[in-house]
Amino acid sequence: MWDKRDASGRPNEAPVHPVYSSEPSKGGRIVNIGPSIQIKGELQGDEDLTIDGRVEGKIELRDHNLTIGPNGKIKADLHANTIVIAGDVQGNAYAKERVEIAPTGRLNGDIASPRITIADGAHFKGSVDMERSGEAARKTSGPSKSEEVRRIPEMKDDAKIQGTRL
Repeated sequence: MWDKRDASGRPNEAPVHPVYSSEPSKGGRIVNIGPSIQIKGELQGDEDLTIDGRVEGKIELRDHNLTIGPNGKIKADLHANTIVIAGDVQGNAYAKERVEIAPTGRLNGDIASPRITIADGAHFKGSVDMERSGEAARKTSGPSKSEEVRRIPEMKDDAKIQGTRL
């Protein structure tokens, strides 16, 4: 009588999700690091991660989501699929899909991501690179050495020809 459930065995009410929680990916789990936890070193994983504690070092969740909660204090470079910052981060944020800085979030560092969201009231100091990895690689690679070698003699040959015509 008090516990009304639908045919699937779940409550009729929709589940309540935290405001800055990322959707679980692949593994379906979100791991939490609470406010009293302090970590120094390198964090790597194959699950989504929410950090409300202190971390110093490097955080690498290449294909998963990273959320820095409002109590999170991070001094690290962040590498993840999506990054949501509601706490304080000092370091660079590298995301495959997007970086979001919530109204309570602070980021002192650079962002490299194809999409970014910076909420009103958020703090951000750094630079933004919104190129996709393939585009950035093509742009920075420039001409190959063989192209440079071919162009230089052609320019010199043109100058010699023009010099003899004058």
